[in-house]
Amino acid sequence: MTTLSLGTSPARRDALARRIRLLVAATITYNVIEAVVALTAGTLASSSALIGFGLDSVIEVSSAAAVAWQFSAREHAVREARERTALRIIAVSFLALAAYVAVDAVRALTGTGEAETSPLGIVIAALSLAIMPFLSAAQRRAGREIGSASAVADSKQTLLCTYLSAVLLVGLILNAAFGWSWADPVAALAIAGIAVKEGREAWRGKGCCAPTAGSQACAKSPVR
Repeated sequence: MTTLSLGTSPARRDALARRIRLLVAATITYNVIEAVVALTAGTLASSSALIGFGLDSVIEVSSAAAVAWQFSAREHAVREARERTALRIIAVSFLALAAYVAVDAVRALTGTGEAETSPLGIVIAALSLAIMPFLSAAQRRAGREIGSASAVADSKQTLLCTYLSAVLLVGLILNAAFGWSWADPVAALAIAGIAVKEGREAWRGKGCCAPTAGSQACAKSPVR
């Protein structure tokens, strides 16, 4: 069973839970908008990278929704009981993201079609690169302090999507400027590998270490 941080006072835990709920709500809202814009731009430009980015946003919404469900409970004990389920949902989201990115990257490398230049895609990728790191860092800090492995895992999902934003942006710019369509899928394959690693750690409940003295050193949910 996952154990949340016990060294934090009840009032502080409640404040952190409210902060995580707000951050998750902001993440979900932004990713819904991002998905709509990216899928539209990808369809118009015949860009598998942009379409993949839009589908990634949908996957990230599922991850954030799991944390929102966990922290919708007002009682600390209920949030703690939901931790393992939330981690499993996040783990599956990571693996689904890795699978899609890998397949999409291989399709791009094998030359299944040339994408057109997409100014709208460049704009949404740049916005994501500017916004998502702050959401990820804020949620990671709150998750570590409260001792929630699921909140930390979801922040890593957001951070991974920040990397995807950077890869997409570079790929779109290089494709527009030099016609280097291979740059995006090569980097995307590396990110898919990272997603698999993070998914395995989330499934096992690893990756949450509260920095405060007196809090539990590491929250784990071993698979039985």
